Amino acid sequence: MSTSTTDPLIGRLIDGRYQVRSRIARGGMATVYLATDQRLDRLVAVKIMHGHLADDSQFKERFIQEARSAARLAHPNVVNVFDQGQDADSAYLVMEYLPGITLRELLQEYGALTPEQTMDITEAVLSGLSAAHKAGIVHRDLKPENVLLADDGRIKIGDFGLARAASANTATGKALLGTIAYLSPELVTRGIADTRSDIYAVGIMMYEMLTGEQPFKGEQPMQIAYQHAHDSVPAPSGENPKVPAEWDELVLWATSRDPNDRPADARALLEQVTETGRALQTALPTATTQKTMLLTSPIPTVPTTGETQVLGLRGSSGDVPSTATGELGRRGRSNRRRGWILFATIMALAGLAAGIGWWFAAGPGSTVTIADVRGETVDAAREILDEQGLLVADEVVERHDLEIEAGLVAATDPDAGTVVDRDEVVSIVVSLGPEPTTVPDVAGQPESEARLALDDAGFIVDDESIAQFDGDIADGSVIAVLDEDGEGLGAGDDSFRGTPVTLVVSVGPVPDVRGLTVEAAEQALSAVDLTGIVGGESEFDNDVAQGNVLRAVPSADGPVRPGATLTLIISRGPDLVTVPDVAGRNIAEGVAILREAGFRVDVRTVIPEDSWDNDLAQIASTEPGGGSQALRESTIIVRGVF
Repeated sequence: MSTSTTDPLIGRLIDGRYQVRSRIARGGMATVYLATDQRLDRLVAVKIMHGHLADDSQFKERFIQEARSAARLAHPNVVNVFDQGQDADSAYLVMEYLPGITLRELLQEYGALTPEQTMDITEAVLSGLSAAHKAGIVHRDLKPENVLLADDGRIKIGDFGLARAASANTATGKALLGTIAYLSPELVTRGIADTRSDIYAVGIMMYEMLTGEQPFKGEQPMQIAYQHAHDSVPAPSGENPKVPAEWDELVLWATSRDPNDRPADARALLEQVTETGRALQTALPTATTQKTMLLTSPIPTVPTTGETQVLGLRGSSGDVPSTATGELGRRGRSNRRRGWILFATIMALAGLAAGIGWWFAAGPGSTVTIADVRGETVDAAREILDEQGLLVADEVVERHDLEIEAGLVAATDPDAGTVVDRDEVVSIVVSLGPEPTTVPDVAGQPESEARLALDDAGFIVDDESIAQFDGDIADGSVIAVLDEDGEGLGAGDDSFRGTPVTLVVSVGPVPDVRGLTVEAAEQALSAVDLTGIVGGESEFDNDVAQGNVLRAVPSADGPVRPGATLTLIISRGPDLVTVPDVAGRNIAEGVAILREAGFRVDVRTVIPEDSWDNDLAQIASTEPGGGSQALRESTIIVRGVF
């Protein structure tokens, strides 16, 4: 068995928090990965939008809408969304991880479900959908693929990517969204969706669960859409005679072509489904019925009173809206008269439910989640996978792995976390250890060329580079290559293929602010994402006016990067000093006084220097003269005579 293509996201840390472990599923809009939330130490499902859709604002908005819609709901039958963000060029959202299967996979494995199983799943779906409708959200894409059946029995609705605020004018735009097999007539003909459109999709799913088939078929999508718009959904019992008449009426009510003839929202249908279930059980007072063993969920409580109530599908005003509703009640009473027949039927169904539970829980129809055996010995990995009921291939696959030492298990094919059928063939991938490589010389190269060179050498280059100011390296060129610990890697250093690295790229020099006013200097630095703050001791400068900026220095050690704060050193202006009056002093004494005052001295005399300390060798004058102002370290001309 050949190894699967390596996914570059596996092993990556998303947004500094979510460590990607394996891929769960891939769709046309996004890929779902199993990941570890390192902050809370729990498994999560991370849904990452495909990179090629990053520039499509409509897809990105639809993706973000899923997070916003689901985050507004807190219900046990809705997949929880924990977080949403942006990583590199792709949006992502973080959901709870539910190991298990979808309703679509269940139908593909078994076909038609029993009424009891259909009841369990429908109640869970409607319970979650009721919360959405109460929050003003229309799902618009209900289908078996979006109903998750967890291994622990929980049933949840997911994928609110097409959800919109519920109103009578919610439209799909120019193109129909959602899966064509579950679109309501008003969506097909007018592109309009409200809560009753979701009810229609639930009705189609009820039909499919009861019969194992969709009500409308066609070779082209438009053929199916035409049937939704112009034909009524048939009764499920026409395809499966074992379906009770009450279920026929529920399906026909939910899938009425006219939205006004359907339940107003999920709560209305949920109450009737629950009442129908109770009525069917009441019809057999001595029978012991068995709920489905695999798929269970809490049955919502419907308020009751002490008064006798008529079983029927009631509208918002409480009346019976159609003759079909009355027929449901009449058939229920008729079924009670045929109790002995239904008793035998339900007992048979109970046995069938037990058989189904065995088939999916432990028999050939069950599924397992491939265990993570990374780092185990080959023998230990085989034992773990064997205990899961998987078939382990005799031949192992070998490949280099940066983290796992040679001889231990690096991965499985399919990946750990993948849900597969029991008895699926799984290959063990054994590590050859890290594969050596050498760091190429990329300093000073344009970033694009450096990335190609590092890719060729087997390094995994972070999509995000680190910007840094540098006066010696051109803007857009590489300053350094850093490893995961932030240590620099030099050209020719030994390393391993698969090592993550990050490029430090120059954004040019820090702007020259010498001579600018403080305000102008702050604006120049802000334009390149730097902050200038006046600080430090001001300094004299003969060329920069008092109050203007001399220079900007880093406020902290290390390189200057965008977002850093620089300290602005302010000029005190020219450093003027009063020239001492040394006329009449001997030359040596006068020169010493001038130098001590901070001046350079140019002695112009014919008197030999070794005689300057003679009192007869006097200073006749200085230029500038004593008492005047001169720049510190400027030159004072001294003229001496005997």
